[in-house]
Amino acid sequence: MSQRQDPHPRERQARVQPRVLVVDDDVELVELVRDYLEGDGFAVAAVHDGVSGVEAALSDRYDILLLDVMMPRMSGLEVLGHIRARSALPVLLLTARGDDSDRIIGLEMGADDYVPKPCTPRELAARIRGILKRTGLGVERPALPIVVGDLALWPARRRAEWSGTPIGLTSTEFNLLEVLARHAGRTVSKEDLSREALGRPMTRFDRSIDVHVSSIRHKLPPLPDGRSCIQTVIRKGYQLISG
Repeated sequence: MSQRQDPHPRERQARVQPRVLVVDDDVELVELVRDYLEGDGFAVAAVHDGVSGVEAALSDRYDILLLDVMMPRMSGLEVLGHIRARSALPVLLLTARGDDSDRIIGLEMGADDYVPKPCTPRELAARIRGILKRTGLGVERPALPIVVGDLALWPARRRAEWSGTPIGLTSTEFNLLEVLARHAGRTVSKEDLSREALGRPMTRFDRSIDVHVSSIRHKLPPLPDGRSCIQTVIRKGYQLISG
């Protein structure tokens, strides 16, 4: 998987109203979501087709994208592909309940998380706040890097490097790698990874952690002996090693 860099780097600073972009062709649902989120302290903009969604998402005016998968002409997954080629904007997918294929493909393409429809505006607000909190919006974080072998992470800047070369990670991939780095040399369970990096408990048959870890492995160079620095500990979880 090729690495991706954000062409619009910016320092995330505290804002009174986090800015949410909603891309969904269901106008009635969008208005319901907009009313709730605005009442809950968010600034919300909405568009109803994929082309407009890509243009708005790449404008660097928003903190997070709420993206419906099932849209005519340009699907949500196509929108996600265009965005991920140029931006690290956090993306929360709206997927059909029970449609595991879209969820897995979306995660593999760089979505940060998903919410199955139908869902409540309250759940959406909670998921959005969780992602924004984990991406550092309005949170002071230590400036010093976390260093594990050739890997260096700067949580305050959401920056990752391997031997001085930048690594293009999604916000959720960065969260997962940060958790593993803070526990380097120790096994971290999938349940703990889900709670700390995704902000939610892991559900039955949930493959989100595995998909994200697989993507991270493709982006990190192998160790000198050819192994991945992220090792699977059977029936326990994952462990980051330095070599």
